[in-house]
Amino acid sequence: MSKTVKVGTVTIGGGNPVSVQSMTNTKTVDTQSTLEQIERLTGAGCEIVRVSVPDNESAVALKSITLESPLPVVADIHFDYRLAIESIRNGAAKVRINPGNFGQEWKIVETVKVAKEYNVPIRVGANSGSIDQNFSHLCRVTALAESALAQVRLLEKAGFEDIIISVKASSVSETVEATRYVSEKVDYPLHLGVTEAGFGLDSIVKSSIGIGALLLSGIGDTIRVSISGDPIQEVEVAFSILKALNLRPGPDIISCPTCARTEINVEKLAREVKQWLKGIDDDITVAIMGCVVNGLGEGKEADIGIAGTRTGGVIFMKGRIVEQTARGELEERFKYWLDKALCKGEDRLQKN
Repeated sequence: MSKTVKVGTVTIGGGNPVSVQSMTNTKTVDTQSTLEQIERLTGAGCEIVRVSVPDNESAVALKSITLESPLPVVADIHFDYRLAIESIRNGAAKVRINPGNFGQEWKIVETVKVAKEYNVPIRVGANSGSIDQNFSHLCRVTALAESALAQVRLLEKAGFEDIIISVKASSVSETVEATRYVSEKVDYPLHLGVTEAGFGLDSIVKSSIGIGALLLSGIGDTIRVSISGDPIQEVEVAFSILKALNLRPGPDIISCPTCARTEINVEKLAREVKQWLKGIDDDITVAIMGCVVNGLGEGKEADIGIAGTRTGGVIFMKGRIVEQTARGELEERFKYWLDKALCKGEDRLQKN
C-alpha cells in the first residue's frame, strides 16, 4: 500500500478512494474564466484541479483562484523554480514539476524549503517528451521511469518526502511499463494517465486501457484522463473507468449490441436512462435489451431491465417480469419501475 499525501482536503494513497483530477484549459491570468471552468468541473465530480503557471502573472492570479476555488488547486510548473515558490505562497495545494527542468540542484532545495513551510506536496511528473538526458542510453521505458526516480531522490536528499509520482507517455504500453517499474521501486502515491492521448474516441480508448490496466493490477491512487477539448469529458470518462472497475459506486447500464431480433431502439433508451440516472450514486444495474432472448437471459441479474417484444416490451426485476407494456408507453412505464427500484435501494440503505 502506498503512503498517504494530502492535497488540500483530498487524501491520496493509503487505500483511500482513487481520486479524479482534471486540468483547466483557460488562460490562468483570466481568473473569471478559470474559476467558471473549475465550477463546471466541480459539478461534474472532479476532486482536484490543475492549472498551468507559465509566468509570474499566472502565479499572481493563482492567489484569487485558490481563494475562490471549491477544489484543491495544483500549480503546473516548468523550468522556473520561482514560479513554484510563488504558487505555493499564493495558495497552491500541490505543485507539479518536471524532472530536470529546474536545472541546478539548489533550485530544488529552495522549492522544498517553501513546500515544507506551507505543508504542500510535490508531484514529480515525468513525460516521455522530457526525459533526463543522463538516461538517454537506456531504453525509453527505463529512461522515463529513472528520470522520475532521479528527481524523487533529489527531493529526498533535501529532506522532502511529501511526494506523488507520475510517469506518462503517449504510448499506452510505455506508460504502463514505466509506471509498473516505478511502483516496484518506491511506495509514494502514483498519479495515472496517458499523456497527449489525442481527442475523441482514440483518447478515451488509450486512457481506459492504460489507466485500467494499472488499476486492475492494484497500482494507482489518482487519475487524470487526457482529452483534447472540454475538460468536463475527462472527468466523465475517469468516473466511467472507476465505476467499471468497481472502484466507485454508481449505476451500471448494460445493453445488448443489437441485431436483427431487436424490437426497440436500444441506443436511444440507454441514452435516456443514463440521463435519468445522472447524479445518482446507487449501485444499481440497469439492463436494456433488444429482445427477450437477451433480456431474460443475459440481463436476468440486473436490478431492473427491459426487453423489446413485437408489441412493446417486458420490464423485469432480478429476472422476474413485473409488467408487459405497449410500445407507446414503454419509456414512461420503464421510468416508473426504475424510480421504484431506486426507492427500494434507498430503503435498504436506511435499514442498514
